[in-house]
Amino acid sequence: MLELLAPAGSMEALRAAVQNGADAVYLGCGAFNARQSAKNFTPQTLVDAIKYCHVRGVQVHLTLNTLVSDREMTEAAELIRYAAQNNIDAFIVQDLGVVQLCRQIAPGVPIHGSTQMTVHSLPGVLLCAAMGIKRVVLSRELSREEIRYICANSPIEIEVFVHGALCMCYSGQCYMSAMIGGRSGNRGRCAQPCRQSYGYTHWQEKYPLSLKDNCLIPYLRELQEMGVVSLKLEGRMKRAEYVATVTAVYRKALDEMTVTKPMMDALYAAFNRQGFTDGYYTSRVDTKMFGVRQENDDDGKWLQAARQSYEAGETPLVDIRFQAMVTVDGSCVIATDPEGRTCRSDGPVPERAQNISLTGAMLAQRVSKTGGTPYRCVEVRTRVDPGLIISASAINAMRRDVLNQLTAIRARREEQVLRKPKPVPEYKGPSGLPGLTIQVTSREQLTPMLLDLETTLLYVPIHILLADGELCARLVQRGRVAAVLPRIVHDGELPRIKKSLEVLRAAGVRDALVGNLGLIAPVREAGMRVHGDFGLNVFNSASMNVMRSLEMASATVSFEMTLPQIRDMSKAVNAELIAYGRLPLMVTEHCLIHNKTNECTCHLKATRLIDKTGAEFPVIRDGDSCRSVLLNGKKLSWLDRQDDLAKLGLWATRLYFTTENSKEVDRVLNDYMNPEPLDPGACTRGLYLRGVE
Repeated sequence: MLELLAPAGSMEALRAAVQNGADAVYLGCGAFNARQSAKNFTPQTLVDAIKYCHVRGVQVHLTLNTLVSDREMTEAAELIRYAAQNNIDAFIVQDLGVVQLCRQIAPGVPIHGSTQMTVHSLPGVLLCAAMGIKRVVLSRELSREEIRYICANSPIEIEVFVHGALCMCYSGQCYMSAMIGGRSGNRGRCAQPCRQSYGYTHWQEKYPLSLKDNCLIPYLRELQEMGVVSLKLEGRMKRAEYVATVTAVYRKALDEMTVTKPMMDALYAAFNRQGFTDGYYTSRVDTKMFGVRQENDDDGKWLQAARQSYEAGETPLVDIRFQAMVTVDGSCVIATDPEGRTCRSDGPVPERAQNISLTGAMLAQRVSKTGGTPYRCVEVRTRVDPGLIISASAINAMRRDVLNQLTAIRARREEQVLRKPKPVPEYKGPSGLPGLTIQVTSREQLTPMLLDLETTLLYVPIHILLADGELCARLVQRGRVAAVLPRIVHDGELPRIKKSLEVLRAAGVRDALVGNLGLIAPVREAGMRVHGDFGLNVFNSASMNVMRSLEMASATVSFEMTLPQIRDMSKAVNAELIAYGRLPLMVTEHCLIHNKTNECTCHLKATRLIDKTGAEFPVIRDGDSCRSVLLNGKKLSWLDRQDDLAKLGLWATRLYFTTENSKEVDRVLNDYMNPEPLDPGACTRGLYLRGVE
């Protein structure tokens, strides 16, 4: 049975979801959820929400899908404990450190891996399973074939988004809002810069980063046959009327396995961006997927009908079986819910009938009146001795009493196994100046000056090492070289990556840099050391300790952290920091160059987007794929403040070359060895000083 999982950004939206047929809702409480601008829930209203839902047979999933700092871990632990004490049904988590915390505090509560974890391949799912995660929410960019393959081979549950907003970037990998204005999408504060206007080479009032909303309603039967467990509706920022409408339409589509024009009209009326798209699911990744929200006057009739669906009364959701007895010894009504919980209410001793005697049919009719309650009577079994009578008010009172008892039992808090979290081990990093690592993205950037420089590790894209065996041999002979894997690798691309790793291993390459959970196992299977890149979002000591448990050779700390946070973080593995370069703001399934020209020339040249302020955002490829990486216009630079970085306990600082030509590379290397004051017009300190919200 497919679960319909609906958003609840407020108590009103939660009622709208439940009354319109959601099997489960997901919501946020406090600071640790990815929709900080929604109303969300307080600890007390969270308890009210759980009781309301559990009475009506609906599960509640708590979103903990943000990155959490060391100082916030105690508060996060308190919320985890509180929610578990009050019978939360699941935690939805992004941060690997928070995954560990949930397992320690509330081992009986399932953990669901958020789409913010950027899991888009079977090895990623398998690693999540090994970490104790019970369900994974897959990246929205997967096709039907890729979802089917994962479902067929996954040992844990799979959840997919079927309706609602699509981010241009892979979820969990967007740093654009953070870098532009300090509002981090990984901290629930995204300002949605992808919905703004941009042009290629000069600003235009066009929207090359704004996707239409996802709509997979025609494919529900197919998703069910694949083995998908849960269908997720996006929309915790949307109003309750939207939640009511979309939930009702998908409920009807699931129950009847058909989609009609009135159903689609209702979805369009609720919200759309110049229509909907199924482009990722159907492998039609093209410019038809793009659209913007057009301001239209709301349809008063639609709004009224949507509100009526959850304000007018109760939708009977829970099937109840009654037993009713009227005998010479007394009267009673017994109710049993779908989980087998039983309640009984005893009534008065009946009287002898003077005229009309009570019959079983008469008793059943009165007992079955459950209107105005969450319950639906599906059976009444009666036993009535002949010649007796009992008042209708007495029968009604027994029915009300037994249902009130049942409601209290269904809302009751059950005891949970709760434990204290283990202290996070503290590991000190090295003192003094960290080593130097250098990452290049093109062959041209491997200048003689660079190759003569002593480095702790040289990161070179895997396709460059494979394309030039002589170069690869020289780099291996020179010293430690690491293959850089693309951040996004779908299952269909893994065989080629694995074969490439085998070739490089045979050539003497012993290290690889990975920015996704799904690539850790393939690198390790190739016999290489695994170095974690920024895409793993290591944001706290607990997640750094997870890196240690995964036997990572090093981990790049998140560039959304401040220097004091990095300094105080446990260095459970070698810690690396990006000290120079254009920071990646997005990685997209779309080729932005192809979207501009209608032909794929991303292997020949880069391009750039320009916003209305004139800020430039260069676009390069993710490895040798046609996926695009959108870069920050200003280069991060700490070349003149290396002494500050020496106080952080780092293993290495990295120079990250993206759009630089050979002369620019050499100039940066010279600045590294002979630092000059920062040019604030061309460079930025990034978030290491100001941090993120």
